[in-house]
Amino acid sequence: MTPAKSVTNAKICPTCGTHLSENATRCLVCGRTFVAAENKVSAKAVQAPRLPEITISLPLALGLIAIFLAIGAVVVFFLLRSTGRVVEPTPTASPTVTTTITLTPTASLTPTTVPSFTPLPPNEYIVKANDLCSSIAYTFDVSINSIILLNNLSADCSLSVDQVLLIPQPTLTPSPMPSATLSEVESTEDACEKLDYTVAENDTLSSIAYNYDISIDNIKEYNGLTSDVVYQGQLLTLPLCRRNPTPGPTPTATLPPPYPAASLLLPANGTIYMALNDTITLQWAAVGTLRENEMYQVTIEDITDGTGRKLVDYVSDTKYIIPESFRPTDDRPHIIEWSIMPVRQTGTDEQDKPIWGTAGTPSVKRSFGWWGGNIASPTP
Repeated sequence: MTPAKSVTNAKICPTCGTHLSENATRCLVCGRTFVAAENKVSAKAVQAPRLPEITISLPLALGLIAIFLAIGAVVVFFLLRSTGRVVEPTPTASPTVTTTITLTPTASLTPTTVPSFTPLPPNEYIVKANDLCSSIAYTFDVSINSIILLNNLSADCSLSVDQVLLIPQPTLTPSPMPSATLSEVESTEDACEKLDYTVAENDTLSSIAYNYDISIDNIKEYNGLTSDVVYQGQLLTLPLCRRNPTPGPTPTATLPPPYPAASLLLPANGTIYMALNDTITLQWAAVGTLRENEMYQVTIEDITDGTGRKLVDYVSDTKYIIPESFRPTDDRPHIIEWSIMPVRQTGTDEQDKPIWGTAGTPSVKRSFGWWGGNIASPTP
């Protein structure tokens, strides 16, 4: 069996070797036009070897192009450098700021010259008959021990006639600082005995002056008062050194301490009395044993509608019966307020009546109701 021969009926472009159909008149690759006069060449007679085909991707191609450009740039740079056309810039040094430190001269302190103490040389003394170390020390106002040490004497300080002794200078004693000397007026004022006094409720300037035997003018002058008016709680300075020489009650050298406020017992606060025959007795606790010239001041006041009816009386007992004359007379209730205060007699007035001054703290005020009219038909 004879093998079949492979016959190619294709036309081959003599320019690029592309296989074309037998009837093709133009190469689709290189564009060559075939003329009719050209002889047909068999595939075997005109077949030439094909060129090797290289296929690369687009990123690889771009990378190769970049490499070629970089190599070319380096080559061109070195060529230009070899010809002296490329000059490297010379770096310019930036100016360095140098800080100049200006030293300020320090003022030197001028030392203050302090006078130094120069001890005086010792005195020389020739021992005479019957001289002793004690008599010599007393004469020169020094100690015996200082004479012994300066002259290297024995402990018993034995001396011989015509012996020359060195006597140390006496130790100076600093003079005491001069004290302020008060003038005659200031000395008199400083020596004046004074007493601080607090004005009580019923005190007047005349009663205070009478009690302490001091003139009103002296009290006003000492306290800068321009009138004879004083008020409760006012603090006065009483110059006891200016007591009147005229006879009067002898002031107590040491005033007794003030009594505490009395505790009110009866009637209870807010009690109402409505019967016509009611006897109202005020009672309180004793503040202590009263002296001969001391009593309780009882103050009773009708405060209804500001009538101002007031009763002040003095008792030595711890109870007080309100007199019938103080009972309200109209047919309506009244509010009565009362309080107790220890007092002490400070003298007598022109009518020989006692003058009372405070001797303690006033009590709190209590009130009660008192109906003075007919309770069967009260008027509202």
